[in-house]
Amino acid sequence: MEAARRDLARMRESADAWQELRYERTADGRDANEVPRAKVLWALQYDRRPGDLSLLRFLAEQEALCRRHSPHQGLGEQAALAGFLLAEHRQAEDAWRQYEIKRANFDTLLGYDVEHVFAAGVRVTIDHLRALDHPDRDKALEYLLGTGVDEERVEEWARDEREWFPEDPADEDPLTWFDRAMLVGEKDLARAELDRWASGRERDGRTLRTLCFHLMALDEFAEAARVQRESLAFADNDWDRASAWQTLAGLERRAGDHGAAWEALCECRRALEHVDGWREAGLGRQFVEELFLLAGQAEGELAKEAFAEAERQAREVPRLPPVVFEAAAEAALNIGDEAALERYP
Repeated sequence: MEAARRDLARMRESADAWQELRYERTADGRDANEVPRAKVLWALQYDRRPGDLSLLRFLAEQEALCRRHSPHQGLGEQAALAGFLLAEHRQAEDAWRQYEIKRANFDTLLGYDVEHVFAAGVRVTIDHLRALDHPDRDKALEYLLGTGVDEERVEEWARDEREWFPEDPADEDPLTWFDRAMLVGEKDLARAELDRWASGRERDGRTLRTLCFHLMALDEFAEAARVQRESLAFADNDWDRASAWQTLAGLERRAGDHGAAWEALCECRRALEHVDGWREAGLGRQFVEELFLLAGQAEGELAKEAFAEAERQAREVPRLPPVVFEAAAEAALNIGDEAALERYP
C-alpha cells in the first residue's frame, strides 16, 4: 500500500501519468496494466477526495474496456471498486460510463449492480440519458426503466456498498487482502491473510469450503486435501458426498498422493450408486474425467486400474466433452496402451 499511495500521488500530480494505467491488451489476452491500475484504485479507496473525479472516470473507462475484452470475462474487484468510487460522486453524466461496465460482458451484466448507473438518482439519471445523442440510448433506457429501481433502493445500495468498501484498510476483510496479494504475486502475504481469516473461526462446512478454495489458489494441494477430508463430515446426502469425494480425489492427485486419490474415487463411486440419474449430470462427466486424469498421472498397476475403470464408466456416461477424451489420450499414452491411443486420437 505504500507503493500504491506513491503511485496515486503521481497520478494526482499529472494526468499524463494516467497512461500507465490504461487498458493494454497483451498477446495472450491479458491486461498489461491491470495490477498498476488496481493498486491506484486501492489507494483511492482509502484516500477519497473530490478532486479525483476525473481520474476515477478514466479508471472506470479502462475497467469497462478490460472487462469487455478479457478472455475470461468476469467482473473482478477492480471494476466493482472503480464503479463504486465513481458512484460516490453522484454525477448523472457518469451514468453511461457505469452502463458501459454493466454491459461489458455476460458476467458484468449479471453481477454488476445496476444501481451504479442510477447513483445520481433515478429521475435525474433517466432525464440525462434521454438527452444523450447515442445510438444505443433507446435500448439502454428500455433496459434501465425495466429494472424497477427506485430512489430508496439506490440509497440502500449505497449504504451497503460503503460497508463493502470501507475507508479504513483496518476494516477490510482478510480475504480481500488475500485476493489483492495474489493479484500482485505476494503468495506469502496471501497465506498470512488466509491464516488470519481462519484463526479462531468455527470450522463448519462453509469455513472449510472457503479455506479449501483459497488453499487451492495457493497450490497448497496437500493441505487443501486435508481440509476437504475434514469437510466430508458436513456432506449430508449422497450427491454432496459424491461431489466432496470427487473434489478430494482431484486434490490428492494434484498433491501427488495417487493412492489416496484412487481411494477417494472409489468412495465417490459408492456414493453415486445411490444418486438417480448421475450419469446424465455434470457430476458423472467430471467423475469420468477425474478417473482418466488419475490414470494419466499415476504409475504401474494403479494407472492401469484407473484407466480400465474410466473406460467402463465412459461407456455409460453420455455427452462426454472433448476435455475428457484429451485426458483419456494422455492416460493411454501414460500406460502404453497403443490400442487405446487409436480410440482417443
